[in-house]
Amino acid sequence: MALRQGEHIHESEHPGEVTVHVLRGRVRLVAGPDSWDALPGDLLVMPERRHRMEAVEDCAFLFTTAR
Repeated sequence: MALRQGEHIHESEHPGEVTVHVLRGRVRLVAGPDSWDALPGDLLVMPERRHRMEAVEDCAFLFTTAR
């Protein structure tokens, strides 16, 4: 998936384990009052609550899900 700076993926929840591997740019994972920034090579584990991804810079990342 790719996003341009300032774009985001609307809040959602995913059953099972979901990870995001950042390939290019910088992203922010936001879940309620908590947020985590990630750079190329970083791996984020999505929380089991509502969350959204934001593009801090133009970015590309890979979602992986396991049920």
